[in-house]
Amino acid sequence: MRSLMRRVLLDTRYTLVGFPTTVITFALMLAGLAAGVGTAIAWIGVPVLAGTLMVARGFADAERGWLSDVLKRPPVRPRYKPAPVGAGRFRRLINPLTSGQSWLDLLHGIVNFPIALVAFVLTVVSWAIPLAGLTYPLYGIVTSRIPGNVELPELLGLGTGYLVNAIFYVSVGLFFLFLLPFTVRGASLLRAGLGRVLLTGVAELHTRIDDLAEGRAAAVSAEANALRKLERDIHDGPQQRLVSLAMELSRAQRQLNKDPQAAQATISSAITATRETLDELRALSRGIAPPILSDRGLAPALAALAGRCTVPVDLEVQTSERYEAAIENAIYFVVAETLTNVAKHSKATVCTIQLISTGAVLMLTIGDDGVGGAHVAKGHGLAGLADRLRAVDGELMVRSPEGGPTVIFAEVPCV
Repeated sequence: MRSLMRRVLLDTRYTLVGFPTTVITFALMLAGLAAGVGTAIAWIGVPVLAGTLMVARGFADAERGWLSDVLKRPPVRPRYKPAPVGAGRFRRLINPLTSGQSWLDLLHGIVNFPIALVAFVLTVVSWAIPLAGLTYPLYGIVTSRIPGNVELPELLGLGTGYLVNAIFYVSVGLFFLFLLPFTVRGASLLRAGLGRVLLTGVAELHTRIDDLAEGRAAAVSAEANALRKLERDIHDGPQQRLVSLAMELSRAQRQLNKDPQAAQATISSAITATRETLDELRALSRGIAPPILSDRGLAPALAALAGRCTVPVDLEVQTSERYEAAIENAIYFVVAETLTNVAKHSKATVCTIQLISTGAVLMLTIGDDGVGGAHVAKGHGLAGLADRLRAVDGELMVRSPEGGPTVIFAEVPCV
């Protein structure tokens, strides 16, 4: 109930308090546009138009602040085109004329007036009718005694008298009081819709494009880092072991005729080195999407990861659906890297993993009772996971105070 009342008051403030500003904006925009266009032939109108656009930008910024309350969205300010580097005074003066968003601000200042007027009238009427009806028992004592005064109930054939009038008006007041949140909300959205299209629509589009570009860059960076790490690990580990193994086998071959016992010892050492190399290759292959993921899906693949972890893992997967390969790979790598960090750094005794599907979003939660201190700063393993998730429009959130516990949340759209 409190949130509903707060919503009604915010919408009312937007349509009532903001209306005088709309009137002032409308008058200034029309006057500035007329003066600028009328004197443009003499070049006087050019700075007038530029000044008008700057004033429109100020009013537009104020309107964007109101919109964040009404639409329950964070304020989004578009990027206005800056003047070229080294531009002269006149070029900087007329720079607002070259920005498309500046003209949208001016258009909003003019077109918004009739819509704001309608919203203002709807809001005033929405409040006036229930207030007048519910307070009739107070002022109706006076109006019902005025000679020649004809009340609405009497015109409708409902009889006359103070009691009949009071019941009628209070009933009407209660009915419109019930409609008040809907009518006020509709009035505010009528005006806010225009503001969102003209004042933040381009900014939201640019933000979306920037997010997609950053996501692609993050995906490329994450893949490049993963490849470099894999190359470095193969070079420093299995490759060196294989070179050493080849040398051991060559030595054993030379020893076969001269010293068979020494050759047998060398071969035994080579066999041990071969097993160690295979173990290291298996460990490296965990950074590559396994066949079980592509063949059977997330649940079996995550179960295999949990089974290999040196820390006991409590796994709960509440979805058996198949998703796009990029989404499944991102979830898999987040779990694989996190379990590796848990085993190496957390000193945890237990780890929990939960994967659930809530309609259009896959939600992954990984927790442990370790020492904490994990974060997504650049240069740390979790930063690469955040980049990998951004490539599929996902988000990574980490809560890991010093001393623990650590909880990692990942959300990935799956529609």
